[in-house]
Amino acid sequence: MSNDVCQRLADEIVLGHFPPGTRLEEAMLADKLGVSRTPIREALRQLATLGLVECRPNRSATVALITEERFTHLFESIGDLEAACARYAAMRMTEAQRTQLRDVHAEGFAAMQDRDVARYNELNSDLHALILQGSHNPELIEVTQNLQKRATAYRRNQFMQIARVAASYEEHCGIVEALLAYDAASAYRQMRAHVHRAHDAASALIGVRSEQQRTETQK
Repeated sequence: MSNDVCQRLADEIVLGHFPPGTRLEEAMLADKLGVSRTPIREALRQLATLGLVECRPNRSATVALITEERFTHLFESIGDLEAACARYAAMRMTEAQRTQLRDVHAEGFAAMQDRDVARYNELNSDLHALILQGSHNPELIEVTQNLQKRATAYRRNQFMQIARVAASYEEHCGIVEALLAYDAASAYRQMRAHVHRAHDAASALIGVRSEQQRTETQK
C-alpha cells in the first residue's frame, strides 16, 4: 500500500502538481488518495529518502526544491554508473542472461507497437536491471541502484511523451546489439548516451509543467 501511495505522490511532485514548498498534510493526502494516514506517513518517509520531500520534527513534510543543477548532476552520475555496468555486462553476462535480455527487448518492441506505456515502462526497468545484474559487480550494482531510485519517478514520467517510447526503444536496440556482440566500448557509449537522453526528456517535461504553473499563477 505505502509503495503505491509513494509512487502516486512522487508522480504528483515531479509533474508539478505539488510545487516546491507545498506542505504535505497527512490528513489532506489521506483524503485525496482515499487511504488511511499510516501509508501516507510511510510514503512521506520514502519520499524523503528519495530527496523529493523534506521532513522536519513536529512540522508537516514539504516538497523539496530540485534545482536544475542538482537534477542534471543526478542523471550525469547515473549515466556514468549505468554505462560502467553495461561495459562489464558486455564481457560478463551469462548466456542465460543474454537470452533473457533478448526476450525483454522483444517484449519492449511489442509494448511500443501497442502504445502500452505502462508495460513499456516496466520492461524498460527490467532491461536496465538485467544489464546491472549482468555486470556481476555487487558493489557497482548497489551504488547504481541507490541513485536509480532517486530518479525513478522522473524516468517513469518521461514516457508521458509518447514519442519518447519509440526513441527509447531505438536506443535500447543499440545497447542490446553492443552487449550481444561483446562490445564493451560501444555498450558503455550507448548506455551513457541513452541515460543522457532520458535526462533531456524528463527535463523537458518538467520544464513544460513549470511553465504551466507560472501561467496559472499569473491568471
